[in-house]
Amino acid sequence: MFTGIVSDIGRIVRVEPRGDTRVRIATAYDTATVDLGASIACSGVCLTVVDKGRDEAGDWFAVDVSGETVARTAPGQWHEGRALNLERAMKLGDELGGHIVTGHVDGVATVLTVEKTGDSHRIGLRVDAALAPFLAVKGSITIDGVSLTVNEVADQDASTHFWVNLIPHTWSVTTLGALAPGQAVNIEIDVLARYLQRMEHYRGR
Repeated sequence: MFTGIVSDIGRIVRVEPRGDTRVRIATAYDTATVDLGASIACSGVCLTVVDKGRDEAGDWFAVDVSGETVARTAPGQWHEGRALNLERAMKLGDELGGHIVTGHVDGVATVLTVEKTGDSHRIGLRVDAALAPFLAVKGSITIDGVSLTVNEVADQDASTHFWVNLIPHTWSVTTLGALAPGQAVNIEIDVLARYLQRMEHYRGR
């Protein structure tokens, strides 16, 4: 379980096609404190540490990315050189600074607009209409592993548009500061919204 508060920006330094895809990620984490089998959210995707080490370039850890994960995450996510938002799993007693995040991607959104508003940036995105019931103004959403608040929602015929605001700190310490129109990002809806929608489904039967 995670909070959507990014604590490092890692970078993919090696991709090895195997049965699954083995991805090595350079990190500022002290990997001596990272156990094999630990969970790390990589741009919103919960993955298991299967190897780790330190070389002349610094610390790194490796994860295996299944074909299912590759298919359900943003295109280009698992290429060498890609920057990733990293978050280590919560520990009991940690401050819940964002919202409850599971690291399970629900869909891929496309960036429509990036507009500077004062010192912040307003980002417009498009998702498939199937996710519309889970988006609400002032509700929480995770974009590439970053906990954000939905500011506006507009339903279209076959899709839903929504907007979030990035304060300067979020813009500078996550990969979202490099967002551009047309870019694909991972989306995780609020887990509470998911369960409420399921309850409403059965209530209406």
